[in-house]
Amino acid sequence: MPMIDVFIPEGALAAGAEASLMNELTEILIRHEGLDPQNARVRDVSWIFVHRPAAVYRAGAPAAAPIYRVVPSVPEGQYTDAARASLVKEVVAALARAEGTPAEEVAKRAWVFPTEIDDGCWGGRGAVRRLPEIMESFGGETFRTLGEKRLAHKRRRDAAKILEAAAQSILDDLSELPSRP
Repeated sequence: MPMIDVFIPEGALAAGAEASLMNELTEILIRHEGLDPQNARVRDVSWIFVHRPAAVYRAGAPAAAPIYRVVPSVPEGQYTDAARASLVKEVVAALARAEGTPAEEVAKRAWVFPTEIDDGCWGGRGAVRRLPEIMESFGGETFRTLGEKRLAHKRRRDAAKILEAAAQSILDDLSELPSRP
């Protein structure tokens, strides 16, 4: 169920290469959500919006080679750090295949921003959709439970980060107190 914004300068890719890229991006992103890229229902709600910037500048001058920006958006709880890292690597590799250029070269000109939309802020079919409900629509109660677990896991990770930062801040503050005589 990803929504993908892809910024590709006009003429950067051959029409056939671009169409293949869009199909490959769809599959990559669905797979990184832990779903089956061949599932017709999942594919039906995986949309790509291609943006054609009139110009792209690098260091204040027109870019010498195409610069790409890919922003996959999914409901909160769908990505882990490992999934985001793998996603970025695979998207850059797909761009490189579409362009016919080594991935190391395209990586210098491609930005990928995997984005999670806060639970309760994903709207579709005229209503707010939460991750468990969305997952249920793809696989019944089993997938609803998976969505609940993913969201709970993500929230626990977020809470742990906040608690660690607060504890470190307290320790830092205590270390700055003057010592007693």
